[in-house]
Amino acid sequence: MAGADTLVAEEAERATPRAGRRPPVDLAPCLVFLAVAVVFTLPLWRDPNLRGVAVNLNDQSQTEWFLAWASRLWSGDLSLLTDRMNSPDGVNMMANTNDLFPGALLAPLTWAFGVPFTFVTLVTLNLAGTASAWYLLLTRVCGLDRLAAAVGGMFCGFAPPMVSHSHAHINLTAWWLPPVIVYCVVRLVRRRTPVWTGCALGLAVTAQVFTGEEVLFLTGLTLGLFLLAYLVLAPRLVFGVLRPLLVGAGVALATAAPFVARPLWLQFAGPQRGWSGLYPPEYFPADVASYWSFSHLTVGGWHSDVGRLAGHPAEMNTFFGWPVLLVLVLCFVRLWQHTFVRAAAIVAVLLAGVSLGPEIVVDGVRTGVPGPYALIRGVPVLEWALPSRFALALVPLIGAVLAMAVHEALLSGRRRAILLPVAVFAALVPLYPLPMVVAARPAVPTFFADGRWRDCVRPGGVLVPVPVPSPARPDSLRWAAAAGAAFGVPEGQFIGPFGYGAPRRPTSTLLAGVQETGALPAIGDQQRREAREDARYWKASCVVLGPADHRDQLRLTLDRLYGPGSEMDDVSVWRPGV
Repeated sequence: MAGADTLVAEEAERATPRAGRRPPVDLAPCLVFLAVAVVFTLPLWRDPNLRGVAVNLNDQSQTEWFLAWASRLWSGDLSLLTDRMNSPDGVNMMANTNDLFPGALLAPLTWAFGVPFTFVTLVTLNLAGTASAWYLLLTRVCGLDRLAAAVGGMFCGFAPPMVSHSHAHINLTAWWLPPVIVYCVVRLVRRRTPVWTGCALGLAVTAQVFTGEEVLFLTGLTLGLFLLAYLVLAPRLVFGVLRPLLVGAGVALATAAPFVARPLWLQFAGPQRGWSGLYPPEYFPADVASYWSFSHLTVGGWHSDVGRLAGHPAEMNTFFGWPVLLVLVLCFVRLWQHTFVRAAAIVAVLLAGVSLGPEIVVDGVRTGVPGPYALIRGVPVLEWALPSRFALALVPLIGAVLAMAVHEALLSGRRRAILLPVAVFAALVPLYPLPMVVAARPAVPTFFADGRWRDCVRPGGVLVPVPVPSPARPDSLRWAAAAGAAFGVPEGQFIGPFGYGAPRRPTSTLLAGVQETGALPAIGDQQRREAREDARYWKASCVVLGPADHRDQLRLTLDRLYGPGSEMDDVSVWRPGV
């Protein structure tokens, strides 16, 4: 029995080596990561208020509203079932990527400089913070050489999927907490204070729930697959550490439960919960050819046309490029004697297979061949994730294996061994991100930016912005965000029981048609009656027309519906009298 315990302890040390003595802060690599992130986002930093991410302006408007909503946590005026959007029915914020934790942390920036500044700050810090967190895990916890750990950290922070999702999907680039979760698991494997470590794990999980549940899901799935892989490859190791793992997991669950139990109930069983069939799995599968292709958002693919291989520029989850895949195979061969590497290979193959969706697609052609995803189809929660996003979990796996290979090559001292680090560096160069492409967007009316909105609606009341926000045109959500989400707006862009957004009322449908075509509709008693009924349904204090396409036609239409409006600053205002 003593021999078995010794074997387990030795294998645990090999799987998660101890770090040597390190200085208090590995500052230089972290500053490099921050510099790369700033250069990438610099076009947006030049004027966050008047510029947005060109490929995903709609999601940016939604995200900025979420960040403004999250900043209200400190005033106590915050509910996970909020009526500040889709008034009066409200939005289940747990069914949406609400960014509550980072939005609350950066609330002082929102109050001082405005929510667009907070948005670009989070885009930047997510990339730099993710790279730094994985770097510190690899060097301090796993004991890797700093240069090798920096290679792994750089890949984890700036891999093509991270660059792609930086275009307004900030919940999917917030991977700076998973290294903390992994660190806690490593401590449990090493049998280090399982109770206190379990508490820390529970708090990290809680923070990740309110930062990005999808990242937490992928982290938990990857750790679970690793446990199964180790159970096959090194069962004595698993059974040797099972007790501290179970104790730590139990303590983590007890720690997190008071914070997340009700929010999770609200998400899956509460009012206004999301519709699970929002995107069928056929919608975003990973094209096999995308794995060896370069994203057009990187140096290696700036001239390429690979958009057809991804459902959206912000969903390029698998564009790792053929040099990285080739070098990765070499690294797996070189490190195959390590149990961790063999387990990583198994997990990577499973995740990559699932990312291909229910039907294999090669270079845009559906082959009719079922993909491994078919095995999990129908499994709740698992099937709700977009298939290609399973490949996001490959990023830290690839980063760790590349870092380990560079580490061993540098330690070997042989001249030929330097060829592998050189090959790794050469493979990563084409993945360097190009500066973010931005587009101009109109300024928020001073009526909202300067607080004049209080002259027509009390805080907590409902203001109808025209254009009425919708998933197709959510830009007027920026006006509410500039006011700190202090008043409610009808409809909007969100996930709810009807899918994306809410069913349009007759008046919002009529106004959307005017904005789209510029044609003046016929306005009679029926349209005026519907306009009054809709204002009453929305509990609207006022209707406000800001910048819009065909603004003159919209103003004339609103005059015919509600009577003559009045000018306030740079907007027109109507009071429906309800």
